[in-house]
Amino acid sequence: MNFPSNLKYTKDHEWILLEGNTATIGITEFAQRELGDIVFVDIPTVGKSLEAEDVFGTVEAVKTVSDLFLPVAATISEVNEELNDSPELVNTDPYGDGWMVKVTVKNPADVDKLLSADDYAKLIS
Repeated sequence: MNFPSNLKYTKDHEWILLEGNTATIGITEFAQRELGDIVFVDIPTVGKSLEAEDVFGTVEAVKTVSDLFLPVAATISEVNEELNDSPELVNTDPYGDGWMVKVTVKNPADVDKLLSADDYAKLIS
């Protein structure tokens, strides 16, 4: 499985890429494999300010619905609109076109407290 080293990870299987105080968030390759074929992504939190570990949306697979948890306190600034018509992008490109939200992070230093790629790989093994 692929866990890019430039990302940080959560125990809930989200990844985050911080660029300045803006971050892109999605779910890991492991998470999308566990869920199976993604059929719908629902993120109704654009413009909302949320705390770390708050639910920012849900992802629906053929047999289950799973909550999406925010890795750090942030304001949801953008949702990946491509997922409306092509939710399978989460399966085919979880670290690229399958990203879910862009956020403005309240405290960028909080990202440093998340799991490294190696730590995340150990967590799921």
